[in-house]
Amino acid sequence: MAAVLPGAGGGFRNRPVTGPSYTSTLISRIIAILFACILCGMFGRELCAQIPPPDSPDTAADSAPDSDLTWSNRLWLSGQANFITQYHPTFSAKYSGTNSFSPAAQDASSRVLTLFTGFRLFRNTEVLFDLEESGGHGLSEALGLAGFTNLDVVRNPALGKAPYVARAMIHQTIPLSKKLIAATPGPLALAPSVPERRVELRFGKMSTADFFDVNSVGSDSHYQFMNWTADNNGAYDYAADTRGYTYGFLAEYYDRGWAFRFGEMLMPTVANGITLDWSLPRARSENYELELHPSVFRERATTLRLLSFVNHANMGSYREAIQGYLSGVDPVPDVIAYRRQGRVKYGFGVNAEQVLAAGWRAYGRFGWNEGHNESFAYTEVDQSASLGTDLRGTRWHRKDDKLGVAFLLNAISGDHREYLALGGLGFLLGDGALNYGRERIVETYYNLHTWSGLSIGADVQRIWDPGYNRDRGPVWVAGLRLHVEGSLAFWQHDTP
Repeated sequence: MAAVLPGAGGGFRNRPVTGPSYTSTLISRIIAILFACILCGMFGRELCAQIPPPDSPDTAADSAPDSDLTWSNRLWLSGQANFITQYHPTFSAKYSGTNSFSPAAQDASSRVLTLFTGFRLFRNTEVLFDLEESGGHGLSEALGLAGFTNLDVVRNPALGKAPYVARAMIHQTIPLSKKLIAATPGPLALAPSVPERRVELRFGKMSTADFFDVNSVGSDSHYQFMNWTADNNGAYDYAADTRGYTYGFLAEYYDRGWAFRFGEMLMPTVANGITLDWSLPRARSENYELELHPSVFRERATTLRLLSFVNHANMGSYREAIQGYLSGVDPVPDVIAYRRQGRVKYGFGVNAEQVLAAGWRAYGRFGWNEGHNESFAYTEVDQSASLGTDLRGTRWHRKDDKLGVAFLLNAISGDHREYLALGGLGFLLGDGALNYGRERIVETYYNLHTWSGLSIGADVQRIWDPGYNRDRGPVWVAGLRLHVEGSLAFWQHDTP
């Protein structure tokens, strides 16, 4: 990362992790924040009443003041369904292990169905509640690849098909300026306009990846790339349960040209686990991101995001697992046997996106984490780099179609690779041996917009050294995607 954010060595990481003082202080702050949310919701009308009308000389021409609350801008109700089918032919593999990507030809399909609901209690207070159902399978049950090919796959098919709560949160905006700017309402924020300078608070169940390390080119498997390390920074071991959600608190400050956000999230009790640890002194994740909008090219938007995260959890140490095996204590390296509460995994990320021309954008990501303690929540990547672009179909008279290409590079630390080479298993990887090479992936997709609310996508991925193993692959993966969405809200929005 170009700039070290507070998560690198300060913030909560330097606070005591035991004793009642930490817990009581945190609880008191949460209560104070919730109380402030209620007050802002009750008295937000008086503050917003001071905002000048749109024709006032103090208001910019592109400002869009929020009208009085009506049912047309108070309620959100929408749904979407995403279906992905993938196939790969037989590929070469000198050997396979417990967690290998299968070299035999196979296909697999997944689905994610989501119902988004939201209600604006007051002008600046929203309640968001989403239900989700997911099912199907990933190729090789999502094992054997660090950059897995389908972000929609739930990595534990034993979880069942019953619907579950995906998001349930309070969203509070605290205005800090009179000037309003237009906003695009969506499932995560309902207001059609927001103060240019403001604080936004969220508390409840959410996805960390909804707010951190986001960009407009590679973040949505429903419209964009499908690979895990194209839509997210692979080295960002962001707090989440198996399905990708957690409980937490998020605070964001927005000003003209920049923003800063902080999130305190719950960690799973075990790697890739569905159960979250509710003891913050024992396990938690601090996330920091600085977002900048520099004027690099005239009339071509530039966005730069600098990320830092610090995870505390019951993690194992690759080095201790290796020593346990080499000393004869363990028959095979086993990182689970060397888990210890309070271990820290930290990392950094840089995320940039650039408008190149009308309908043409590019993005780049770079991520790094310390790599000594076990990969815990997202995927087995310690260093990651990606570069991608998308182009709307305006030039071939298909303005709602889109073409995208991304180049991905994933790597792991020395301890991590030695652990796998000696026969150790991670929660995703484990060929029984390892001839190490960086995992390289090229992905391209084309989205065909058929009519309102329905699109069909074709996707092709080429993976060299799957699971960082030169003795396996390369492999082609072809995919088809059907995306359907609809809304009973009155807002219209463009596809991402």
